[in-house]
Amino acid sequence: MEKPVQSNWGLWNISFGNLGIAIAFSLQQGNMARIFQTLGADLDALPILMIAGPVTGLVVQPLIGHYSDRTWGRFGRRHPYFLCGSILAGLALFGMPYAHALWVAAALLWVMDAALNVSMEPYRAFVGDMIGSAQRAKGFAFNTMLGCIGAVLGSLAPYGMTALGVSNIAPPGEIPKSVQISFWLAALCLIGAVGWTVLRTREHSPAAMAAFSSGARIANDRPLVRPHRGLWWLAGGIVLTAVIGREGHDYQLYILSIGLVVFGLAQILNRRFPRDHAVAHILSDLVQMPDVMRKLAVTHFFTWFALFIMWPFTTPIVTQYAFGSTNPATASYNAGANWVGLLYGVFNGVAALAALFALPRLAAMIGSARTHMLCLLVGSASFLSLLVVRDPFTLFAPFIGLGIAWASLLTMPYVLLTTALPQQKYGVYMGIFNFFIVLPQLIVATAMGAVLKAFFPGQPVWTMAFAALAMAIAAVSMIWVMRAVSSAQAEPAE
Repeated sequence: MEKPVQSNWGLWNISFGNLGIAIAFSLQQGNMARIFQTLGADLDALPILMIAGPVTGLVVQPLIGHYSDRTWGRFGRRHPYFLCGSILAGLALFGMPYAHALWVAAALLWVMDAALNVSMEPYRAFVGDMIGSAQRAKGFAFNTMLGCIGAVLGSLAPYGMTALGVSNIAPPGEIPKSVQISFWLAALCLIGAVGWTVLRTREHSPAAMAAFSSGARIANDRPLVRPHRGLWWLAGGIVLTAVIGREGHDYQLYILSIGLVVFGLAQILNRRFPRDHAVAHILSDLVQMPDVMRKLAVTHFFTWFALFIMWPFTTPIVTQYAFGSTNPATASYNAGANWVGLLYGVFNGVAALAALFALPRLAAMIGSARTHMLCLLVGSASFLSLLVVRDPFTLFAPFIGLGIAWASLLTMPYVLLTTALPQQKYGVYMGIFNFFIVLPQLIVATAMGAVLKAFFPGQPVWTMAFAALAMAIAAVSMIWVMRAVSSAQAEPAE
């Protein structure tokens, strides 16, 4: 029994909530540093204040995935999670402009990020739940397209408010009106878009899901596996913490070292007190992840490593090499910074078009894995070109290529995952897969600045060489993903 074929309107309804989630995330990412500095935060304090996103995602997503896999009630399976998450995040968005103290803004950011993760994590699993194997690439392409459109809208919201005559400046310690209104509108868009999906879609019942044969593998009721390397993780975390303290490294590294300690302790306690609880299931699923996911995680890690290098260094590269200024007080620097906004607008616009029109067709011809590999190679070449491109208009070419890679990153891995994963565990495995987004973000945030300072002082363009190499490694690693996919398809469903 196959899942019902969705019309284009049906695919739109399924993915429309992602538009609101993307608006909220992009607005938050683009403006929280501005809000923190407005409220008196030092420049050096920004990274630790902004660490809310990856840390909450690392903790919240697997837990929400685990529980959403096991939920069914009057309001469905995934619906209650992303609807409640959107309402809580909307309240935080609405309250952010009223934050007149730094600690209030920081607390609201943690609430907002946790709530957005509650919405986002089951949403990916929801798309997999609703779409059959024949439409998987097209369905996730719709999801990517609407997410990219939302990212453009969220990024440009304060500029749009300013263009409409809303003040973009404010007295010291107050958030500009253009930012305030943007946050209020984002709250309405988030709740409205997710509410639309909840009202316009009906989730498949557990009985129907059990009857569907959509290419997803069925999980057996296997006993819990309790990892036994907790002592090694604990020891590694303690040693790293001691090294950080002794050498005086960036305090953000403590996030990584303490995370290793917590991970090790969780495994030790899980073996010492063998009970049936959420953490025990998540750790068991982690060590038993399917081979396709295990190999795809490597690809995902290196791809996100490249992108996390790109985002903080694009502005200094464009302003210095294309506009000839490193001084933020100069007109040429600010012209370059505005140009970066245009480049990212093209980046997300191309991603939306590629996701909707190109990727599903290409995947139908050569397969999802080969499509992703090809797009990553385009992305790696685009990063390399940034080492030599100096003309502002020519910069659009590499960002078109990066937009293609971005579209594939948000689409093809999830097409491959939902084919290989047990359908009863879409939620928890989507949450575990998020580990391989957060870990490269933490590594880049803590290490890339030090590498640049030590080896390429005053030359940020060389960070793009690291990004090109990382994305090339990701592309090559798809060879092993393709082999794993072939092996999984050759095996009978469990």
